[in-house]
Amino acid sequence: MTQMTTSTHARETLALGLPLAGSSLAQMALHVTDVVMMGWYGVVPLAAVVLGASSFFIVFVLGSGFAKAVLPMVAAALARGDETQVRRDTRMGLWLSIGFGAVVYPVFWWSGPILLALGQKPEVAAIGQDYLRIAGLGMVAALCVTVLQSYLSAFGRTQVVLWVTLAAVGLNIAVNWALIFGNWGFPELGAQGAAVATVTVQVFSLIVLALYAGLLPALRRFHLFQRFWRSDWVALRQVWRLGVPIGLTGVAEGGLFHASALMMGWIGTVQLAAHGIALEVAALTFMLHVGLSSAATIRVARFEGRGDWPGLRRAAVVAVALSLVIAVASVALFLTLPRPIVALFLDLEKPESAEILAYGVVLLMVAGLFQLADGMQVMALGLLRGIQDTKVPMVLAAVSYWLIGIPCSYVLAFPMDMGGVGLWLGLVVGLFCAAGSLMWRFWRLVRV
Repeated sequence: MTQMTTSTHARETLALGLPLAGSSLAQMALHVTDVVMMGWYGVVPLAAVVLGASSFFIVFVLGSGFAKAVLPMVAAALARGDETQVRRDTRMGLWLSIGFGAVVYPVFWWSGPILLALGQKPEVAAIGQDYLRIAGLGMVAALCVTVLQSYLSAFGRTQVVLWVTLAAVGLNIAVNWALIFGNWGFPELGAQGAAVATVTVQVFSLIVLALYAGLLPALRRFHLFQRFWRSDWVALRQVWRLGVPIGLTGVAEGGLFHASALMMGWIGTVQLAAHGIALEVAALTFMLHVGLSSAATIRVARFEGRGDWPGLRRAAVVAVALSLVIAVASVALFLTLPRPIVALFLDLEKPESAEILAYGVVLLMVAGLFQLADGMQVMALGLLRGIQDTKVPMVLAAVSYWLIGIPCSYVLAFPMDMGGVGLWLGLVVGLFCAAGSLMWRFWRLVRV
């Protein structure tokens, strides 16, 4: 086997990772446009849509484990030259996504009583249920889009994933404008209009990606949708085995940040607002790590499929190094320009803005440590998925987030009276534990 140079590894990782990072940022833009446009419409509908969208996302993350399992499975099968397995794994990923979306829809239909039981105000719960009853219809499409994104990314066709997501952002803005506010002769639907826009975007993305995957001459030989109705229980069990832990890991990580927001709310409204701003900024840079992590999954899976362990280890080293470079650059940015960054999110004419700005600056500086830890843990998860190891990482991540991170946050914030800074330092501790244990796990498994 010809050994690839470090620069070649870096170029190939960036060629895969940067479009995927851009796609992740565009996906965030879908959420941001919903929040901004609902904010123009009204406070109560905004609260309901934010609550509904976050509820939808938690369920989506759980179901997306099957789609994320398809990525390393297809990449490894391609490296082995097993085209039949490529089709089998992707089809069963689609089957499981369709089944999951159908099974969870009753949760969205009866979301009003659930939101009330969680302490939400009746008017917010009612609008949230109206939103989720429509948005939930798009769960199957959203999950199938993620499967097709994984399928195409495994072939290295990450740019089409980026362009389709960018087109979806534009479509989302247009449909929101028409249906939330009743423009261009359409009815004014408010939060329900935002839900219709979400479903429209998901169906649009599914149709475009399915046509591309099924009709592109270079991919047509895989016959992805031919006899789609035929069951393949062996492949389905393989995708299930790999995908369920991935989904549960995502829920555990998402739960960490939801819990942090809840505890920050106990400290105060100003602190919660600053927390939200700092977390939004950290999420933007985190998307770069997510893109590189997915690229690392693909590249490691390819080397694993060919049995090239030296190449696999070098590809992993380069991916980790690139992630570290991004983390260091982010730390430098957060430490040198925290005030201008936080100020972008505030109307400085309002009296409460000065206090939020001051607190947000402190949290953003703590987010420097956050970047190093968060980047390394998501990279480690990507590397482990590349070698199809997900069960033990799920346990390591859950222990780090919930048995270490959350208790540390609570103790530092409240008994030790460090407030929001202590809360964030506790998150850093949990994320560093996840990063360290997951990296240790990966390198132990791939050593000779």
